[in-house]
Amino acid sequence: MKQRIFLAGAALAALVSVGLTACSDDPPASDGSAPVAPSTSAPPASESATVPVPEAKRDYRVIDTFNVGEYTYVRSLVLDKKKSSVWVGTSVGAMEVDVATHALLGTYTREHGLANEYVFGMLVDSQGNRWFGTNGGGVSRFSAEDEWQTYFPMHGLADYWIYSFVEDSEGEIWIGTWAGLSHFAPKTGKFTTYLTQLVNEWVYGLGVDSKDNIWIGTEGGVNMFDGSQWHTWTHDDGLGASNENNLPVSTNTGLGTRSRHDLSIMAEGQSTYNPNYIFSLLVDPEDNVWAGTWGGGVARFDGSKWENFTIVDGLGGNIVYSIARSEDGVMWFGTSGGLTSYDGKDWRVFTQQDGLLDDHVYAIVPTDNGEVWVGTRSGVALLSQSLNAEQ
Repeated sequence: MKQRIFLAGAALAALVSVGLTACSDDPPASDGSAPVAPSTSAPPASESATVPVPEAKRDYRVIDTFNVGEYTYVRSLVLDKKKSSVWVGTSVGAMEVDVATHALLGTYTREHGLANEYVFGMLVDSQGNRWFGTNGGGVSRFSAEDEWQTYFPMHGLADYWIYSFVEDSEGEIWIGTWAGLSHFAPKTGKFTTYLTQLVNEWVYGLGVDSKDNIWIGTEGGVNMFDGSQWHTWTHDDGLGASNENNLPVSTNTGLGTRSRHDLSIMAEGQSTYNPNYIFSLLVDPEDNVWAGTWGGGVARFDGSKWENFTIVDGLGGNIVYSIARSEDGVMWFGTSGGLTSYDGKDWRVFTQQDGLLDDHVYAIVPTDNGEVWVGTRSGVALLSQSLNAEQ
């Protein structure tokens, strides 16, 4: 495995590549060669039984890491399919990396046009515009023509603290802020903010389903807006696991000083639990809604009921910072206890022992070439599939 170092701060534009001893290949699968012909004397019946050939399967492993600098958090990752690149949002700016070569294509700070260098949420929309949500600096948009524009509350945006984005089928942009949900109509350039309709004003996760319903994860539960009516789900409706499945976790999350959880004075390792606090949200192609909670694991809504998954089931940690789904149908969860994959049957947890740079996983993005990029408190790890034999 190679390690690349992206220097942060003033030296963010410099890329240092460090070649480490390559990891040995996974054990080869059986070669499937024909068995040796038996001798003239027949073997015992127990020896003549057919030996089963191990079934080949694909497994993920860490193949590369990118260290973005000491005390530099990777808060968001987004794929730009048109440019075959991944945007990395950090606490010191944003960078663009080539998917195929893993080469650094560019770095962006206030000097280049970002309103604030702490990038929380990002989106590449259908027109190729790059959207950056910042911690206290509003929204910066980097157009497909490489022109910067910034939006503040004076332009109609709900707040300066921006956490998430989602684009609907009409090309309109929904923005999660810490003062409500903002809707931006590109055709008119106008914002609309929804606040009183929400179960809580702090909006973290956003998703859109096949019917263009907007799903909103807040610090008080889940809302859904169908264009005319609002719907709400909380722990009382089955959202989030009960507290007995919660374990003590580190409270040093690096989420920003405005987070209520960071403002609380809590001892390192103290248990935190709020199943209504939805930190991440994803709507999958089958319209299942996945909601990552603060201490209550991950919850899946099938349209009628919630089903909760925790460390008891195989989740790495009960605080779920991020959710993604790769093209092979595998669900990925970034947790307080590492990266977790779930293929509908089996769970697997990846930690620093498997090559991650840190066990707090804040961002995940699968790419078209089968890799999974993982953002942590200490940088980015890349996972790829390798062919193994079922033992």
